[in-house]
Amino acid sequence: MPGRWEHYEHEADIGVRGRGASMAAAFEQAALALTAVIADTGAVRAREAVPIQAQAPDDELLLAEWLNAVVYEMATRRMLFSRFEVRIDAGRLAGTAWGEGIDPARHHPAVEVKGATYTTLRVAREGQGWIAQTVVDV
Repeated sequence: MPGRWEHYEHEADIGVRGRGASMAAAFEQAALALTAVIADTGAVRAREAVPIQAQAPDDELLLAEWLNAVVYEMATRRMLFSRFEVRIDAGRLAGTAWGEGIDPARHHPAVEVKGATYTTLRVAREGQGWIAQTVVDV
C-alpha cells in the first residue's frame, strides 16, 4: 500500500490524515499533510536533516506528540519539511525530518499551525494498511 496524505474539513481548523502500509508510514504521511497545510511540500527542498523524538502511552497520543514535535521544530528553526522517516517501538518514536529554511517568496506560507489537537484523533489498521489522523489548530 503506497503512502498518501490528505486534508479534511473541520470547522475553523484543518484535519490531517496519513495512510501507509505501516503505522510508521502513516505517521510520516500525517506529517507531510501537516506541512502541506502551510505550504506546497513540492516546493520544499530536503536539504537539512532534523532528528525528532516523541513518546506517549498509546498510539493516538504518540501521533499528537509527533505532530506537535514537528510543529515545534518548524517554528523554532524557521523551517519547512518535505520528507519524513519514522521508527516506532513500544510507545517511542524516533524520526527524522528533512527540509529547509522558510523562504516566503518561494514557499508562500498560507497559515501557521499552532499544534495538533485530540479532535478526531485516530490511529488504526484500515484495510491493508494504517491510518493516522487528527485536527490541527491553525
